[in-house]
Amino acid sequence: MAVNNFEDRPVIIHADQVSRRFGNFTAVDHVSLDVLEGDIFGFLGPNGSGKTTLMRILCGLLRPTGGHATVLGKDVYADSEAVKRSIGYMSQQFSLYKDLSVMENLRFYAGIYGIPRRERVARMEEVIEIVGITDHRKKLAGNLSGGWKQRLALACALVHRPRLMFLDEPTAGIDPVARRDLWNLLFDLAGRGVTFFVTTHYMDEAERCSHIGYIYYSKLIVYGTPAELKLLPDVTPKGAERLEVRVPNVAASMRTLNTFDYVLDATIFADVLHVLAEQGCTRRLIADLEAGGFPGAEAKPIPATLEDVFVTLTRQRALERAQEQANV
Repeated sequence: MAVNNFEDRPVIIHADQVSRRFGNFTAVDHVSLDVLEGDIFGFLGPNGSGKTTLMRILCGLLRPTGGHATVLGKDVYADSEAVKRSIGYMSQQFSLYKDLSVMENLRFYAGIYGIPRRERVARMEEVIEIVGITDHRKKLAGNLSGGWKQRLALACALVHRPRLMFLDEPTAGIDPVARRDLWNLLFDLAGRGVTFFVTTHYMDEAERCSHIGYIYYSKLIVYGTPAELKLLPDVTPKGAERLEVRVPNVAASMRTLNTFDYVLDATIFADVLHVLAEQGCTRRLIADLEAGGFPGAEAKPIPATLEDVFVTLTRQRALERAQEQANV
């Protein structure tokens, strides 16, 4: 299910029916998507659904067993070495040399990427300035905090000026301030024309992406902008609406709400309830809560969240998957 409203920008990643099988196991099943220049493309899905496998294919590290893909106009299989030289990659786990300083790590990666010696110092200073790590240049990488380690990893991945960056859960395990600062860096780089393919499990990070793809057990269920995905008919079915319900004791009231036949789903968001219910039932819902021992409830319509999108689509696909297996 693709939701497309692309602007007139160059296609940086093009995947056409890409599949990858390991024996009888299909890790990626006929995935098609496009990522445009300057996009921050968020790639989401449960663990084991094929995110890393597809990323490895797009990085030229793994041959697809079906379909084809191009990255920066180069075939990921036939021209894999050129693809590897043209991209930047940042892993979830800090993978630089902890016993080397910031500058020594940068110098090493500048050499790995084949940057001429006469250009290395200028290039290193450029990325140090971009990621804001100037005051830490002499520190050992192993002594940096999680957020600064990620900045160093980003600097090393940028030192050869790639037009495309693959980031595998870049903010896992770092504090909220460092997460926000790192995302501000990504926005700044995207504004300079760098394209990002980012895997994440954080819904607030998904909201920041220009486009999102969601993969579930090898199949790309949907992709589009966050706003487009929230408007999908499957997320808020015809004849239903989403409500924010404020009521004392949200945990106990949620159990009561789930007994109402016109309530399709209810879950806690901080100190309120998000409820999917039949349209036009607001007054009835408040009255029934009061009758159930929860007076003073308030309810108002709200749009779907990205979490609503992924929970709804995951449940729907899980049911379809169970039916498919039952029919085998």
